[in-house]
Amino acid sequence: MIKLKQLLTSAVIATTTLLSVNSAMAADYPPHTINMVAPSGAGGGWDLTIRTVGKVLKDTGIVDANMPVVNRPGGGGAVNLAYMQTQKGKGDLISVYSPPILLTNLTGLTQYSYKDTTPIARLITDYAAFVVPENSKYKTIKEVMDALKKDPKSVKIGGTSSAGSMDHIQFLLVAKAAGVENLRNIDYISFQNGSLIAQALGGHVDLISTGLGDVAGLVESGKLYALAQTADKRIGSGLIAEIPTVKEEGINVTFENWRGLFGPKDMPEEAVAYWRDALQKMVETTEWKEALKRNGWDNAYQNDQDFTTFLGKTNEQYKGLIKEVFGR
Repeated sequence: MIKLKQLLTSAVIATTTLLSVNSAMAADYPPHTINMVAPSGAGGGWDLTIRTVGKVLKDTGIVDANMPVVNRPGGGGAVNLAYMQTQKGKGDLISVYSPPILLTNLTGLTQYSYKDTTPIARLITDYAAFVVPENSKYKTIKEVMDALKKDPKSVKIGGTSSAGSMDHIQFLLVAKAAGVENLRNIDYISFQNGSLIAQALGGHVDLISTGLGDVAGLVESGKLYALAQTADKRIGSGLIAEIPTVKEEGINVTFENWRGLFGPKDMPEEAVAYWRDALQKMVETTEWKEALKRNGWDNAYQNDQDFTTFLGKTNEQYKGLIKEVFGR
């Protein structure tokens, strides 16, 4: 009996100690600095998203920690994903990702996938946009597709993601739906150093495949002209609302480019809980809602648990997509 009491007492002490340690760890979070990572160069959709998140969290006082933005480009996000494997168990890194976190793995560009991270929240849905310089000879997406049907090498496509990833895949899906054959022969050039817009304006690529939010400002300024976007409806306001959907152009396809936040694998539970609370508050703020409208983003918030479920289902859908386009 005495032994049993001693064991129970020891267990209670151990449990109390563990709870105290966990409480202390939770009280110490967040750290003074949290690195907000865009796995791309400055100016792209990931960069815009993570900077917007950091600014809204800071401006509203939801997060007091310093949140510098770190750009870690390469491999359509694969370079940063590999780096995140060196940060397992840590809570001071938050990275934005979108479909490439699934696609780069499914196409064999990296051995890592979303399963090697801690999904934190899905935030928004953006849509693909296909834009050209204002002096382009192409005035509609149908004209581009007609040119590709005659010669798949006749139009140079530029994007910020690597070949086989987001910007490339979304264009190929539309081209396939439009009846373009020999999809593998289409020239796609990846610019992950932030020079894509300059390359297009300089005439080095004919068309940019990107996220609508990434180029909304340039479209509104008149420097770029949007041929089409991939939502199932007109979105945004002003000039953005005038952009036709590809379905309106007779191409029966839609495509969503969701974006969400991820931490390193085995991120401490107190960190996950902190971000769950912070982001739930953020998406209800006026500042965030104004950012959605300004960038042509749709609200697609999901907490960490729902986001993880979504990723599993979407990963299976993308497997079918990759097989259809690439035969893999």
